[in-house]
Amino acid sequence: MSETPETFKPRPYQTEAIDALNVGWAASANNRLAVVLPTGAGKTVVFANLILEHLEHLAAQGKRALVIAHREELLAQAAAKILAVAPSLRIGFVKAERNEHQDVDVIVASVQTLAVERRRKAIQDIGLIIVDECHHAAAPSYVEVLKHFGAWDGVPTAGFTATMHREEGGLADVWDEVVFTLDILEMIEDGYLCDVRGKRVIIPGLNLDKVKTRNGDLQEGQLGKALDDTGAAEIVAEAYRLHAGDRPGVVFTPTVDTAQSMADAFNDAGIPAAAIWGDMPKEARQTALKWYETGQVQVLTNCMVLTEGFDAPWTSCVVIARPTKSPGLYCQMAGRALRLWEGKKEALILDVMGATTRHKLASIVSLTGYEAAAAEDDERSLREIVRGAEAEAKRAADLSQIQVEEVDLFHGSATRWLRTESGVWFIPVGDATFVFLVRTPGDRTYWMRRYDTANGLVAPQQDTPLPLPEAKAWMERVAAASGSRWLATRSSPWRDKPASVKQLGFCRVKGIQVPPGSTAGDVSDIQAVHQFTAILNRISFQVAAVPAA
Repeated sequence: MSETPETFKPRPYQTEAIDALNVGWAASANNRLAVVLPTGAGKTVVFANLILEHLEHLAAQGKRALVIAHREELLAQAAAKILAVAPSLRIGFVKAERNEHQDVDVIVASVQTLAVERRRKAIQDIGLIIVDECHHAAAPSYVEVLKHFGAWDGVPTAGFTATMHREEGGLADVWDEVVFTLDILEMIEDGYLCDVRGKRVIIPGLNLDKVKTRNGDLQEGQLGKALDDTGAAEIVAEAYRLHAGDRPGVVFTPTVDTAQSMADAFNDAGIPAAAIWGDMPKEARQTALKWYETGQVQVLTNCMVLTEGFDAPWTSCVVIARPTKSPGLYCQMAGRALRLWEGKKEALILDVMGATTRHKLASIVSLTGYEAAAAEDDERSLREIVRGAEAEAKRAADLSQIQVEEVDLFHGSATRWLRTESGVWFIPVGDATFVFLVRTPGDRTYWMRRYDTANGLVAPQQDTPLPLPEAKAWMERVAAASGSRWLATRSSPWRDKPASVKQLGFCRVKGIQVPPGSTAGDVSDIQAVHQFTAILNRISFQVAAVPAA
């Protein structure tokens, strides 16, 4: 399928993202702004059109744009998309031996090259900075480069990524604000990505509790050894033959050795496969990628090489043979199969699982911000799982349409927001008092509401929907002013202790499922979600007709 310039005209949500950046730069002193778009949403198309919009203004100032990335594939993709959007632009590469920064409109540069002082000092007149895969930007090399080109001195700077999470240290110091996010489920519903189903591949004898964690996730070396020791490769290859025998696919593994053993097992099972990894010779990797493109191999196994910059929309199966606790990493891996392709109706994710009671692993429901849960033998697609959760909640018509965005990705709020089964963000204020946000239909603003048993549903006197950051900050102040005990105790040591007998007994009586390994704080949150969900199930209201406080 060939791409035409028409392909690169921005879609409605891509235009929204561009507008959000422009408004953000114009409306506040924050100039380092981030956009979070799912894999397959076309972030390079967004920043290519963003550059085109700013080009005339930049040229009038004698300035040009700088695009920074950390891998050669990302640089090549960025340049190709920019030229597709605006073929007349002059683009220069700054990487390794190439130093094409004179007389060009856009410089596409590797961060490794710009980390060399003399290379970055040779580049002048930068008036717009784009950072691809900006969740890497907390690294010292990025910070040094960004500071040099004025990102901390007012130069408009935009970061683009498919995954950005608060637990990724240092990102709050780099990015002032996330101005636009989009959920994978919204992309599926709107027909921009294909739906996805998940199946679990259980490896007998694989005990993930014995695998230590490092930086918040399962340690790669120990995980790879555990997979190899339990013969996971042969089981995964057989599962692929049974469930995805006619699908081109990608297997993600924790180590190079595991990638190679997986490729061997697939070939032994009659499924042509090749392994790739970061340090393999460039020509060998390009050859393997070409084999996959032409169908000479059906499956690529890899050691975390294909999480970024890999554009193979015909991929219809992903094997997560690198179990992870990180929803962001899971989305990066699984997202490789969600792009549309002729004849592809839906994607399949094979989750390689082992026994665990202490690790909460990401799964297919981690792809979306919508609240849902899937059983081990769940055969439904992601859309069916989420829609089923909404139906079970029996929400009132107005609330059932609420869409959810990630709340406060960076700002380190002292408040931990909870979320109901249908995705309503809320804060408990008292035993039966809650404040919460309601998404307005058709845009990205939120109504602010309070509920208590004495007054029922109450709106603020100035009842105007606000953008998410402002609405969230306002509700946090309301909760704090109300003396919420929950806010005061959210950091208390008791939250990390084991759940009490009383807590577990209450949940058992109420039929509330408690995941294995839940702490006292986890169970407290689960109980609050159960209580508020029950309240919302009892009330029906029109958002604009709620009486003011």
